[in-house]
Amino acid sequence: MGEISFFVRFATSIFIELAIESQRKSFFKRIRGLQGAEDAEMSFIDHLEALRWHIVRSVFAVLVFAIAIFLNIDWIFDKVILGPSQDGFISYKLLCALSHKIGMGDSLCMPPIAMKIQVTTVSGTFMSSISIAAVGGILAAFPYLCWEVWRFVKPALKPEELKHTRGIIFWVSFFFFLGAAFGYFMLAPFTFNFLYNYTLGSQQILDYKPMLSDYLDSIIDITLGSGIAFELPMASWLLARIGLLTPGFLRTYRKYAYVALLVLAAIITPSPDWGSQMIVCVPLVLLYEISIIIAARVTKKNDKKWEEWS
Repeated sequence: MGEISFFVRFATSIFIELAIESQRKSFFKRIRGLQGAEDAEMSFIDHLEALRWHIVRSVFAVLVFAIAIFLNIDWIFDKVILGPSQDGFISYKLLCALSHKIGMGDSLCMPPIAMKIQVTTVSGTFMSSISIAAVGGILAAFPYLCWEVWRFVKPALKPEELKHTRGIIFWVSFFFFLGAAFGYFMLAPFTFNFLYNYTLGSQQILDYKPMLSDYLDSIIDITLGSGIAFELPMASWLLARIGLLTPGFLRTYRKYAYVALLVLAAIITPSPDWGSQMIVCVPLVLLYEISIIIAARVTKKNDKKWEEWS
C-alpha cells in the first residue's frame, strides 16, 4: 500500500508540473500574441479573452517605457519638462533668429522667461514623477498601442478592407507625433511665455510661482491635445470611408473654418503681430486642406465602387 501511495503521489506531482508548464507556455504565448486562431469562429467570451490579452500586452509595453523614463527622471525633467518654461529653450532662439533673418526685427522674439515652480505637498514631487513616467510611457508606446488595436480589429475586416489599412499605423503615429511636437515646440512656448509675462495691476506685487502639478497638467494637455488635433486627416479618412463626411461639406464651410482657426491662433499667440499668429495658424490650415484632399479621394473611390456594383 505504501508503494502504491508513493506512485500515486508521484504521478499526481508529475501531472501538476505538466499542467503548470502548459499554463506557463500558454501565458508567454499570449504575451507574445502567438496563441489564438484568428480565422476560427470566436464566441463573445473568446473576443473578451482576446481583448484582455491585447490590453495586457499594451499595459506591459507602457510599463516598460514608463520604468525607463522613471530611471532617467532627472534628465527628462530638466531637459524636456522644463524646456518650454526656460529662456534658453530652442524654440525661442530659432524664432528670434528667423524673425531677424526675414526682416521682421524682434517681432518673433519673446520676452525672457525663467519660471520658478513650487511644490506644497509632501508627495507632490514623487507623484509628479509618476505622472511624467506614465504619460511618457504612453507617448513612447503609442505606435505599439495602435498596432494592438489594429490586431484586435483585423479579424473583423474583409480582405478588401484590409488593403485600405496598409500603413495606417504609420500614418496615425506620424500625425500624432507631428502634433505632439508642434504643441511642445510651438504652442507650449507661446503659452508659457504669455502667461509668465502677463501682469495684473500696476503695483507689481504678484509673485508668479505656479504649482508643479498645474505646470505638468498644462504641458501634458498642450502636447497630447495637439497630437490628437493633428489626427484630423485620419479622422477625415475614416469618416469619409463610412460616408459621414464629404469633401463638399468641408469646402462649403472652409471660410468659417479659416475664421475659427485664426481666432484659435490669436488666442494661443496673444502677441499682436501677425507673424506669430501665422506660425500657429498655417499648420492648422494645412491640416484642414489635407483633410479635404483625403476626403475627396476616398469619396471618389467609394463612388466608383458603387457604380461598378450598380
